[in-house]
Amino acid sequence: MLPSAYLLPALSALFWSGNFVFARYVASDIPPIALAYWRWTLAMCLILPFTIKPIWRQRHLIKTHWLKLCLLSTVGVAGFNTCVYLGLQTTTATNGLLINSMIPILIILCSLALGVKIRLMQGLGVLTSLLGVIFLVCHGELERLYQLSINTGDLWVLLAALLWAIYSIGLKVKPAELSAMAFLGFSISVGSLVLSPIYWLNWAGEPAWQLSWQNGSAVVYTAVFASLVAYFCWNQGVKLVGASMAGQFIHLMPVFGTVLAVAFIGEQLAWFQLIGAMAIGSGIYLSLRQTKPIKPS
Repeated sequence: MLPSAYLLPALSALFWSGNFVFARYVASDIPPIALAYWRWTLAMCLILPFTIKPIWRQRHLIKTHWLKLCLLSTVGVAGFNTCVYLGLQTTTATNGLLINSMIPILIILCSLALGVKIRLMQGLGVLTSLLGVIFLVCHGELERLYQLSINTGDLWVLLAALLWAIYSIGLKVKPAELSAMAFLGFSISVGSLVLSPIYWLNWAGEPAWQLSWQNGSAVVYTAVFASLVAYFCWNQGVKLVGASMAGQFIHLMPVFGTVLAVAFIGEQLAWFQLIGAMAIGSGIYLSLRQTKPIKPS
């Protein structure tokens, strides 16, 4: 496996970390459904000029597998991020990071349920990375875990994590002949269409909002980097290294989030963040020591 293949899910984690930073930054400026809708609608407008031809050339393949592709798009595009944005309205940052760090575990559990073999070293890598995330978000004080409480926001983020695990594993049903550009363009278009009635008919009862430089920048970032670039890298990364392996890079998000906070918000880097980052990196290294592809039993 080429080292560059592992760079793809790592880049996805980086851009999604920025998505969390922007979402928190504009939480009081733009409602969650509105942010999700305009994110994917702008992404659709940007990518369709480049994907309309690939989609048209492979229209018969898309027509044959339209139900699978629509379900994947609904779960991974419309569902996951909308649930995250809804959850971040009420859950704490600590709870959100802990729940988000469960994605690799959920991917492996779902994989096991489907009969996929997970190697011991990969399992140890997941555990090491998870402990690093816990240490990071608890600021090195594990007794903080006893102070966590479950609220509606936690459940939304947990649902989002489960949806992403299902999406990552579900990429296996995507036709191998379907090009990356055609799949990305189709998925984003379906995601925008699914969110359209929810936003325009205001089924969630969200308050009115006004476009500003602040929330407009957030929409542009989420549309370009957290959507187009990140999803392309993730889909290709899962194709090359597998869902379980790619899922380990989700553990990098708290690390990237800390770096972004230090660079753009002026937060100070703490000792527990360095230790947590080293544990996360060690866990990913253990997972990457797998040399043979994982095959269904």
